[in-house]
Amino acid sequence: MTPRITLLAGGVGGAKLAEGLSAICPPERLSIIGNVADDQEFHGLWVSPDIDTLTYSLADLIDRQQGWGLAGESHRVLAGLERLGCDTWMSLGDQDIATHIFRTQLRRQGVRPSAIAQSIAESLGIGTKLLLPTDDPLQTRVRTDQGWLAFQEYFVRERCRPEVREVHFEGATEACPTPEALEAIETADLLLIAPSNPVVSIAPILAVPGIRHAIEKSLAPRVAISPLIGGCTVKGPADRMLTAMGYRCSNTGVAASYAGLIDGLVIDSIDRTDRTALEAEGLQVMTTDTLMTCLEEKARLAEETLAFASACRRVEAET
Repeated sequence: MTPRITLLAGGVGGAKLAEGLSAICPPERLSIIGNVADDQEFHGLWVSPDIDTLTYSLADLIDRQQGWGLAGESHRVLAGLERLGCDTWMSLGDQDIATHIFRTQLRRQGVRPSAIAQSIAESLGIGTKLLLPTDDPLQTRVRTDQGWLAFQEYFVRERCRPEVREVHFEGATEACPTPEALEAIETADLLLIAPSNPVVSIAPILAVPGIRHAIEKSLAPRVAISPLIGGCTVKGPADRMLTAMGYRCSNTGVAASYAGLIDGLVIDSIDRTDRTALEAEGLQVMTTDTLMTCLEEKARLAEETLAFASACRRVEAET
């Protein structure tokens, strides 16, 4: 029987691995905990970029060229808002806006964000459990040489140009974990961390009280996939953010950011020379091609990662 798999994921890299796992796993055996700290209100609507990227990817509706949003979009609503003098730097397509209208309506009715996310996923034919780490407000704030910015302001409006000084997860200490996320971690046979940005995609999930502790005490093998290839990211600012947070921009830096949380790390074949240093830190290491440009590559990496994770064993699990 396929093991029960729980994946922590955010951003495009997380969505790609989620697709790969979804292609080879029965939906009832896969749970995905997504990042909600990028959420922000635009034009009176609640937008959840990472959750929507996961959802649209799993539904095969994603705009493959840009990696986010819906394929075949038009932007007539945004053009109309621009004519009215609104700031439209956050590009929202017309079909995408329908998702945000639906989400915002239900939030105003008091429906749990977790239930809304699952409802949207199910309406698009997704059987996999798409979970939120918290239903409470949580937002990544980035201190730059231009001052404090919400993550979308830094990432989209400023195009990651300002130098990052500090990252803060506003609302994290007051947030409560969702029971669904805790259950998915506690009942998992394998715990995976996607090749997402460790600083702004995975760390916000771990910042929710109870999430990190649940992973630490789990006896399931815990494996992360590095988002770096040759010391660089495929897309996004993970390399610069690791450096800004005091980690080396390398697979050893990625491993350090997950210290105490992982038993194994998957790295790209081009970085095979990192194996010795990683194993010296007590990690089990697998090298393979981690670049995912099509569904076949996503499924292949997912299958290899599951085989590697199944072979990893926690010391606690063996004693």
